[in-house]
Amino acid sequence: MAEIPHLLVHEHEDNVGVVVVEGLTAGTDMLVCVTHDNSTFRMTSGMDVPIGHKIALKDFKEGDTAIKYGEDIGKIIADIAKGDHVHTHNCKTKRW
Repeated sequence: MAEIPHLLVHEHEDNVGVVVVEGLTAGTDMLVCVTHDNSTFRMTSGMDVPIGHKIALKDFKEGDTAIKYGEDIGKIIADIAKGDHVHTHNCKTKRW
């Protein structure tokens, strides 16, 4: 039986992925699927992250750009460690 992914990433250039399981907790060894070509890799969740929220695929510094779907989705406003939660407390849209 195939293992179910914890995190989906759309493009290889993306630097955030979306949690697709309920109850993801810190320290989880996550299966990550890149939907562009169904390739996979593993990484560890650095914190509890709700379903539908994003996780950093790399370390971010304040001022970096978050990329999802191969597109710029926002500016990082606080440092984020690889595996940690990316949300409104540390990433803001550039639209406003």
